[in-house]
Amino acid sequence: MSRHARLIGVGTAVPSVSYSQAELLERLEVSDPAIRSIFLNNAIERRGLTLPASLPDRPDTAETQGELLAKHTEEGLRLGREAVLSCLADAGHEVTDVRLLCCVTSTGFLTPGFSALLLKDMNLSTTCARLDIVGMGCNAGLNAMTAVAAWSQSHPGELAVMVCIEVCSAAYVFDGTLRTSVVNSLFGDGAAAAAVMSGGPGSAQAGPELLRFSSRTIPEAVDAMRYDWDDEQHRFSFGLDPEVPYVVGAHAEAALGQLLESTDVPRSGVAHWVVHAGGKKVVDAVRVNLGLSRHDVRHTTGVLRDHGNLSSGSFLFSYRRLVDEGKVTPGDIGILMTMGPGSTIEMALARW
Repeated sequence: MSRHARLIGVGTAVPSVSYSQAELLERLEVSDPAIRSIFLNNAIERRGLTLPASLPDRPDTAETQGELLAKHTEEGLRLGREAVLSCLADAGHEVTDVRLLCCVTSTGFLTPGFSALLLKDMNLSTTCARLDIVGMGCNAGLNAMTAVAAWSQSHPGELAVMVCIEVCSAAYVFDGTLRTSVVNSLFGDGAAAAAVMSGGPGSAQAGPELLRFSSRTIPEAVDAMRYDWDDEQHRFSFGLDPEVPYVVGAHAEAALGQLLESTDVPRSGVAHWVVHAGGKKVVDAVRVNLGLSRHDVRHTTGVLRDHGNLSSGSFLFSYRRLVDEGKVTPGDIGILMTMGPGSTIEMALARW
């Protein structure tokens, strides 16, 4: 029996309320043509967001950092719980089966973290191992899966669950600048969970083996994606350099070569691509530099269209669509790819 960890289930969750880009522009009373163009021309149609109730004497932009953190906690717990339950149902397991819970987030900071809060909220075993990965950004889902797969290999037959919880609306700053408008036009709220197991009964038929992981950091672009404190707004704020798509695209080929090095998998042998929905320009840059077709990234562009950039869990939303499509066959090879602050490109090699 293979000792490789397998991805045996996946589940996703988004807010009950979603907004079109036009609806958001109206709600935020944006009239600047340049900002409106950013919102309306980024291949996103709708995003699930957790916005405050509009009040006559209080604009939507007036949430304090404390209120944003409370939203991160409350909505994050709700989305995380829903995603984990959906994932467990998909994997055919119960809450009591979970032996490792790994929680990923970049939209707030909590101590104790989501792993402890979800353990209590969902009545997981008090002996369940926990891991919180905080602040690594959009690439963090595969960073976490690397650690979860390693744990799974050393605990055969035991169930590990990773959940990415990103309440991006708890990290928004609305100050009317182009810098924040790019971020505010792009990200959506959502959570995605993955169940991982190696060597357990039935796991060999449940999903793809996670054969290999690779990580490639671009130190010269360390400031290209940031989440830091804005003194003027008294809040944390996302920042994305306009060169991000080109930086990621320029290094995508080397990252893929690193992943496939010393394997018997040729580039032509990759049947499925599960790429982080980082934004239209990012996806296009990856597609062009890796020689992919629009069909190859159909699930990525579909997630971007329907949900926006969901940060660390985006790739699992794309993976869910690939599975639901029903066209994967045993022996197929797939590449999972995320990118984020560092700047970093993470990849995983999977085989069904």
